[in-house]
Amino acid sequence: MRRDMIQLNRIPRLLSRSSLQIASVLILHVASSTMFATGQERVDPDCVQIERSLPPLGIEIADADRDRWLGDLDEIDSQAAALPADRIADVQVLTKACRLAIEFREFYQAKDTAKVERLIKLAQTRLKQLQSGGIDWSKDTARQVRGFTSAVDGSVQPLGLILPEGWATSTKPVPLYVWLHGRGDKATDLHFICDRLDKNGEVVPDNAIVVHPFGRQCIGFKSAGETDVMEAIDFVCKNYPVDKDRVVLMGFSMGGAGVWHLAAHYADRFIAASPGAGFAETSRYQNLKPEKFPAKYEQILWSVYDVPGYTRNLFNLPVVAYSGEVDKQMQAALVMEEAFAAEGQKLTHLIGPGMGHKYHPDTLKEILQRMAAVYSAARPGESTQLWLQTKHLRYSSRDWITIDGLQVQYADTRVDAKRDGANWTLNTKNVSRMELDLARPTAPRGKLTIDGQLIELPAANNSAVTSFKLTNANGRWQRADNWPELRKQPQLSGPIDDAFLDPFLVVMPSGQAAHPQVEQWVRCESAGFMDRWRAVFRGQPRVKLDRDVTADDMKKYHLILWGDAQSNAVIASALAANKAGVFSWSKDKIKIGEHTFESDAHVPAMIYPNPLASNRYVVINSGPTFRQAHDRTNSLQNPHLPDWNIISLDTPPSASAPGRIAKCGFFDDQWKVDRELTW
Repeated sequence: MRRDMIQLNRIPRLLSRSSLQIASVLILHVASSTMFATGQERVDPDCVQIERSLPPLGIEIADADRDRWLGDLDEIDSQAAALPADRIADVQVLTKACRLAIEFREFYQAKDTAKVERLIKLAQTRLKQLQSGGIDWSKDTARQVRGFTSAVDGSVQPLGLILPEGWATSTKPVPLYVWLHGRGDKATDLHFICDRLDKNGEVVPDNAIVVHPFGRQCIGFKSAGETDVMEAIDFVCKNYPVDKDRVVLMGFSMGGAGVWHLAAHYADRFIAASPGAGFAETSRYQNLKPEKFPAKYEQILWSVYDVPGYTRNLFNLPVVAYSGEVDKQMQAALVMEEAFAAEGQKLTHLIGPGMGHKYHPDTLKEILQRMAAVYSAARPGESTQLWLQTKHLRYSSRDWITIDGLQVQYADTRVDAKRDGANWTLNTKNVSRMELDLARPTAPRGKLTIDGQLIELPAANNSAVTSFKLTNANGRWQRADNWPELRKQPQLSGPIDDAFLDPFLVVMPSGQAAHPQVEQWVRCESAGFMDRWRAVFRGQPRVKLDRDVTADDMKKYHLILWGDAQSNAVIASALAANKAGVFSWSKDKIKIGEHTFESDAHVPAMIYPNPLASNRYVVINSGPTFRQAHDRTNSLQNPHLPDWNIISLDTPPSASAPGRIAKCGFFDDQWKVDRELTW
């Protein structure tokens, strides 16, 4: 029997029962593809083969072991499916870890097979407990591994917990510390879970709960990984006696980089942060000289995650950076020292004497003492000063202030707010729209002055007005009852990668594309996306055929649409409903703005507000835009393509691009083609 036929026949054994719909959809669309080859690169004779580095390929396992494990996993998942959906993540997170390890051959030494045996036994134990009533987690007072269901893709994701003695009977909230792990190319779900079952980790504060988010393993706590961190925190706050308003964030190496960007982007979620080593931006960390810089649009997209552009947000909380004295990754703290100094502040930077890429025990002890002091301090009164700095609308809120629009995209944007008694003064930069949440207890109650202009607020006793919208028109602020519905706004501003931080649904075509070249490209790239999401993003996307998408799906999810207007009915419907007319796609021509391309030789990859559902995206023919070549360092796992791209089929996909980019650019604030940001 042919190798590809053997692999296709294994699909039901490799995937859980909940995954069979995905397999069947993909088999329909990718009839000749060996999509789920165990421990092998996916093989389609018509597709360019792109080498995968994450996770690395491990050793072979015996067929007998594999078949026995899969039989056990099938039985566990079958029984778990009969339980209420909100009770089975703690089981499924174990079976998923085993299945992915088998599928991608994530065994790196002979003894790793014992880890599968261990997790299968643990899953069986947990299943029996759930079937007989439930799991009493309060009896486990040292280390726990739990599972939660990600809103992003509906997959189960693991987290580890370190619990102090007496946590379950505590009469007051226990401090919560979030620890972000370093990079481990081989530290997939299977190995992460076993480590968290056996080890406390480097940071064990006194009388505190520590949560270890998995963060999708090795994507730098970005994209779906950053959403996972926030969901892991929410999970712990819901299920354990912690104070959700007083969370400490720490991490080292890749985890230190994660602390830098999460603290800067989500400053409201933490009371203190301590990044160790890591990186804080892209070009200097990569030692790139201007003559070696990538395309201009990629440089612009660095600003989504480069922390110096968000420095002032870090003034809202104590930040204690750590570096080993001889660690090359001291560079991150030095870059941020410069960024702090440029804004007139000094970064607290502790250095471990004589240390390379590790903590000095005495310095770590001092950091933990500082974090504990912040937590233990009496709660301050209302803040007298707030800082909000951003270059991207996803990260544009601080307390009662939300920036809704930028005058210039990806440019330095700020709101500095200062309170004097009951009166607030705001100074802004590059802000076109702003919304104030007057329901927040910290919101203005007296006079409000913005950029020297006195703004009349609703009467203090007018509780009906909670959202106060303001528009900056030619330097003058005025109240706005409504803003244009079609506009760039928080969670709806692009680029393509922005869709993959929120719940999404992959929509596969049930028909054939108008042109064979397009059909082949879509088949190969969609198969590559699905494979990459499972291998690198450690998840399992929701998938439907175009004909099965419902109105409820439109409301709940960003739609990731593969195909063309002939093969995918949802693409055709979205094009028909797009009254703005910015983009059109017929059998003969692709037209975007003033640019026209032949449909038989080009494919669009783009993001746009869904014309069929408000506040949701459609993404056409793309997954996350960092690819295999960018996995060598987490500093490159950033958005690499702008809002819209026309891909020429004269060049095959590669590890760094989906093909030759014939034309690309960003949409402007009204989602029209921005001529100045077109290449």
